[in-house]
Amino acid sequence: MKYLVVGTGGVGGCIAGFLANAGKQVACIARGAHLTALKEKGLKLQSDLKGEHILPIQAFSIEEYHDQPDVIFICVKGYSLEAMDEFIQRISHKETIIIPILNGFGVGDRLQKIAPSATVLDGCIYIVASLIRPGEVSQSGKIFRIVYGKRPETNCFDQKLHTIGEELAECGIKVDLSEDIRRDTFVKWAFISATAVTGAYYDVPMGEVQKPGQIRDTFIRLSQEMDTLAHQMNIPMNENLVDYNLKVLDKMLPESTSSMQKDLKRGGESEIQELLYQVVSTAQENNIDLPNYRFMAEKFKTNN
Repeated sequence: MKYLVVGTGGVGGCIAGFLANAGKQVACIARGAHLTALKEKGLKLQSDLKGEHILPIQAFSIEEYHDQPDVIFICVKGYSLEAMDEFIQRISHKETIIIPILNGFGVGDRLQKIAPSATVLDGCIYIVASLIRPGEVSQSGKIFRIVYGKRPETNCFDQKLHTIGEELAECGIKVDLSEDIRRDTFVKWAFISATAVTGAYYDVPMGEVQKPGQIRDTFIRLSQEMDTLAHQMNIPMNENLVDYNLKVLDKMLPESTSSMQKDLKRGGESEIQELLYQVVSTAQENNIDLPNYRFMAEKFKTNN
């Protein structure tokens, strides 16, 4: 199958790197100095799972790419998605499968309207990855797992989804083909949101959130509100969302921070729309008030 990775930062770069390392046919979309480095030197992958490799890879700007791939991984940040609309529509066809890997909720629904002829799934990823410098990405730890599945209204032959999973597994990527992708993407959204908002509000790394006290209590209250929202939206959970969030939080590296927190500190664009304001607006749409999220949203808007 022909793969395209749109957005070749830490996450997208690792997906592209693992595919290329296994000899799969993969191209990637990048820009600026990163694109130049990929074209001139290839992709340097530093991975705890795969070691260190310099991989020749096909890299393009959105203006340069004119192929029509079988599978498209969308790995851009939420604030960059709108700029990709025309491009995604242009390269999609009736056999295309699009898998969004973004830190939001309901992304597949939005993309389906942009590319109505394609099969748009929903998905999420569990990985510690970063863009070290132009042309170089790193994957840390032993976890690299992609979860994807059909949205309720999606028609697609299951065999295609299994084939993608088999090829990703051949590359060393763990795959979960979800039977309830709405639930699984909500679980990821709930954790990333509570983590990013807590860390950014107090401007602390995860080690401070792991300690008993006010900061951890804030994380717990936000997790409780996401659990309340899930019940209000009739999204069944396999386990208590608060317990799950705490379990994952306590396994994180103490020095780690979310990309939203880093971006806010730099003063650039961030995922605050997807990870904070969208939570509040989704609660309002479902006739429920989340007072802690609402308070955080008001504070961030006031400060900015």
